[in-house]
Amino acid sequence: MMLQGIKVFDFTQYLPGPFATLRLSDFGAEVIKIERPEGDPARTLADGNVFQANNRNKRSLSFDLKDEIDKEQLKDLLVSADVVVESFRPGIMDSLGLGFNELKKSNPELIYCSLTGYGQSGPLSKLGSHDINYMALSGLLSQMKDGNGKPVHPSLTFADLIGGMAASEAILAALFKREKTGEGGFIDFAIMDAVISLLTTHVQYPEGRGISGLDGSVISYHLYKTKDSRYISLGALESKFWANFCLAIDKEEWLAWHVEKAEEGNIAYEEMCNLFQSRTFAEWIVFSESVDCCLSPVYEINEVVTSIYNKNRGLIQRSPWNDLQVQATFKRTDMKHPPKLNEHQNDYSLNNSNIERT
Repeated sequence: MMLQGIKVFDFTQYLPGPFATLRLSDFGAEVIKIERPEGDPARTLADGNVFQANNRNKRSLSFDLKDEIDKEQLKDLLVSADVVVESFRPGIMDSLGLGFNELKKSNPELIYCSLTGYGQSGPLSKLGSHDINYMALSGLLSQMKDGNGKPVHPSLTFADLIGGMAASEAILAALFKREKTGEGGFIDFAIMDAVISLLTTHVQYPEGRGISGLDGSVISYHLYKTKDSRYISLGALESKFWANFCLAIDKEEWLAWHVEKAEEGNIAYEEMCNLFQSRTFAEWIVFSESVDCCLSPVYEINEVVTSIYNKNRGLIQRSPWNDLQVQATFKRTDMKHPPKLNEHQNDYSLNNSNIERT
């Protein structure tokens, strides 16, 4: 609850923004969703699962931003804001009279984060976009190719989630600055910036593939099929881990194979494939938990829930409303259900410029 006492007004919808404010709420911030009368579209997207997964511990207030009375009431509320997060296209909040320059007049310590795909200005700033577009433009998708060189379409929306995580990081940094200086400020946050920031190592290499060997081209850092057609990851890059692996399988003579190529026709690679296919997935799990050699099973999502790691850390928990919720690093014990639309309208005095919780 390190952010207890921090009040966040969240105008965002769908995934990146709600994921950012979810993380803030997990750290104890009071997050108030400002929704249009029909609600965040994520309430109905994918059977409501996107909303359900990313909006626990939040409160909901509904306003028609085109209605002058509603806007004035909302402005009164925003005087008490520590943070405002919005994800409209550039210029929309300014046109509504709810932009940073307007709100800071009555709340000079306000931290205002505008979360967009491509930033507030530039040739792409007015364009609509989705996760797959950020993945493609950033170069990340080029790192996920099948054996024929075709990009693999990921089922996890990496860019949206990375963007949300990095946005929460930027907000935390701004809160720290305000604590020291008393100054609020505006954060022009682009999801593309966050995704491109992952390329720190890759851009050092002209071919753009990153560190040699981390692409599965050596036998000590590779994915292997098991006897029952599951997969195991081996990451024994350091000599000590490779030695631990070789000695544990009673193959001391394999120590010299550490950086052998993982390619057909190489006896070292073929022996490794045969070894992994000689044991079942479950047998390799037992091995991985007892031998310090950077070996891990490739789990399906339902298996992560029951894994030895999650049983210890408890990041994925069954909620009081009986679904599975994934928490940030620090876990709240007072988990509250995602809010119904405008559920908390009676908890705030909407006609008092010095807003206090009632």
